Amino acid sequence: MTDVLRRGRASLAFSFFAQGATFALLVTRIPAIQDRYGVSDALLPAFLAAVPILAGVGSVTTEQLVKRIRPSRLLRWSQPVVLLALLGVGSGDRLVELAVALGAFGLAVGALDASMNMLGVSLQRTYGRSIMLGFHATYSLGGIVGASLAWVGAHWHLSLFVSYLPVVLVLLPAAFVGSRWYVDGGAASGLEVGVDVDADTDTDGGVDAVAGKGQGESGALVFRLLLPLCLVMTFAYIGDSTVSNWSAKYLQDVLGSSEQLATVPYNVYMVMTLVGRAVGDFGVRRFGAVAVVRLGAVVAALGFAVVAVAPGAWVGMLGFTLLGLGLCVLVPQTFAAAGRLFPGASDAAIARLNIFNYVGFLIGSPLVGALGDAWNYRGAMLVPMVLVLATLGYARSFAPEPDRYGDGHERPRTADVGRGSNGL
Repeated sequence: MTDVLRRGRASLAFSFFAQGATFALLVTRIPAIQDRYGVSDALLPAFLAAVPILAGVGSVTTEQLVKRIRPSRLLRWSQPVVLLALLGVGSGDRLVELAVALGAFGLAVGALDASMNMLGVSLQRTYGRSIMLGFHATYSLGGIVGASLAWVGAHWHLSLFVSYLPVVLVLLPAAFVGSRWYVDGGAASGLEVGVDVDADTDTDGGVDAVAGKGQGESGALVFRLLLPLCLVMTFAYIGDSTVSNWSAKYLQDVLGSSEQLATVPYNVYMVMTLVGRAVGDFGVRRFGAVAVVRLGAVVAALGFAVVAVAPGAWVGMLGFTLLGLGLCVLVPQTFAAAGRLFPGASDAAIARLNIFNYVGFLIGSPLVGALGDAWNYRGAMLVPMVLVLATLGYARSFAPEPDRYGDGHERPRTADVGRGSNGL
C-alpha cells in the first residue's frame, strides 16, 4: 500500500510539472502567437480573457462531473487535451483555428487544475501531513523549464510548432503512462483505514475509488463557509497576475531598467516560488498552516511595498523576490484548507474554489493597468498589497478543525496509530 501511495504521489507531481511547463510555453510566446495569426492589439485582450473564462467553465463542469466520474479519470484525459491544444495553437494559421485551440485549452485546463488539486488534497489527507506545497513546487519547476524552452525557441527563431512539438512528444506519453498510478480520494481513504481497495483496481494498474465515495457522506458544500478561502484565492492570483503581466513594464518604464534586465523579475519570481514551495511543507508541519499563511501574506505585502517605493531597478528586483516567497504558499494552502473544511465534499469544494483562481487572474492585470493609467504605477502596486494583507483576516480559515476531544488539538487517526509520522 505504501508503494501505491508513493507511485500516486510521484505520478501526480509529474502531472503538476507537465502543466506548469505547458502553461509557461503558451503565455511566454504570446507575442509570437499574435504575429503568427495577425491578432491586432485591440483583439488580443479578448483572446487572452477567453482562456481563463473558459477555464472557469471547465472547473464548474468538473464540479458536476466528479459526482459521477472519478477525478483521476478527468485528469487522465484532460491533460492530453491541454497538450494537444497547445500543439494546435502552434500549428494553425487562421484566427478561427486559434480560437478553437485556445477554447479547447481553456476548457480542458479548468478540468485539469481542479482534478489535479482534488487528488493532491486527498493524498495529503491520507499521508496525514502537508505535501500540497510540494506538488505546486513541481508546477513552479515546470514553469521555469517551460519558460526556458520558450526563450530558446524565441532566441533561435523557431516556429511555434517546432518549439511545441518536442515538448508534447515527450510529455504526452509520459503523462498518460503516469496516469495509471493516480490515487483517487476514495481509494486513498481506503488505504488510510485499511479498506480493501483491490476490488476496484483498474486493469491498467491505477487505483480508483467507487465513483462518488467520500463525496457528501460527512457534509455538504456550504458556499458561505467556503467564501473566505475564495477571497484568499482571488487576492493571491491578483498578486500573481500583477507580477506576470506588469513586472517587465514596471521595471523598464518606472524604474528605468534596460529592456534585457526587465525580463529578469518574472524569472526571479518563479524561482522564488519554487524555493518557497519546496520548503513550505516543512514549515506547515512545524508551525501549522495558519502561521505559514500569515507569514506568506506579510512577506508578499512587504514585496509590493518595496516595489512601490523602489528608487531603482535592483531594489525593485528585491521586491519581486519577496513577492515570490510570499505568494507561493497561499494557493496550495487554500486548496488544502478547502479539503479539510469539507471532508465529505472536498472535490466539489476544490472545483468551486478553483474558479476564483481565474477570477483573480482576470481582475489583476486590468485593475493594475487601469490604476496605473489613471493614477501612477507605483500607487497601483499598493492595491494588490492591501488585498494580500486582507488575507490575514481570513487566516483562521486555514486552521484544522478541533477534534472531538474539544481541546483544539489534532489527534492521530486510528489508522495512523502505530504507523508513525514517517510511515509513508
